[in-house]
Amino acid sequence: MTIKIDQQITGYSVVTDESEQGQGQQQPQVASSQEEADVVHVTPPDDRPERLEGSTYKIKTPLSEHALYVTINDVIMHEGTGKEHRRPFEIFINSKNMEHFQWIVALTRVLSGVFRKGGDVGFLVEELRSVFDPAGGYFKKGGRYMPSLVAELGEVLEMHLQKIGMIDKPELSGEMKAKKEKAEETGALQNATMCGNCNAVAVVRMDGCNMCLECGDSKCG
Repeated sequence: MTIKIDQQITGYSVVTDESEQGQGQQQPQVASSQEEADVVHVTPPDDRPERLEGSTYKIKTPLSEHALYVTINDVIMHEGTGKEHRRPFEIFINSKNMEHFQWIVALTRVLSGVFRKGGDVGFLVEELRSVFDPAGGYFKKGGRYMPSLVAELGEVLEMHLQKIGMIDKPELSGEMKAKKEKAEETGALQNATMCGNCNAVAVVRMDGCNMCLECGDSKCG
């Protein structure tokens, strides 16, 4: 006997002689509307939530009279559980200075895209900080040298990732803290030179050796 199937097949079973005799001819099974209603649609991980929390950082350089304001918004993962943590989701950079508008917009879109992909984003810090301006860098307030504006954006990102606990903040050892206090008391920091490792103006000569009092870099080992 030929059976015409005019509905979508959603499953099948093998009919044996015994089952056919005991239960009669099997009919094709059709999914009910209730089964279709139970389908759970998973939201893509890069969909923007309705509300985000973040921080805004001010960058003031001698290159422009107008400051830059960097806003990094975070998404809260596993909220309300023991695994709750924050991740950067997007970044915005605003300024009255329109000179760098084009590349700043491009940079924020690329960085935001990397944030949304998840995973370890700490590598962005070193990538940004290693950018050097061929026209020369500048010294920010406090005497720290910045090789470029992009490098300072990398420092801001590092500060934010440390704040939300994604990367650890390096701390000076007790010995280094003592040496720094001694240098401040003796006035040695007034003649400090720039460190080639961390770009801080904090290299002083102590105990017959040049040492950076910010990162601990020393030629003496």
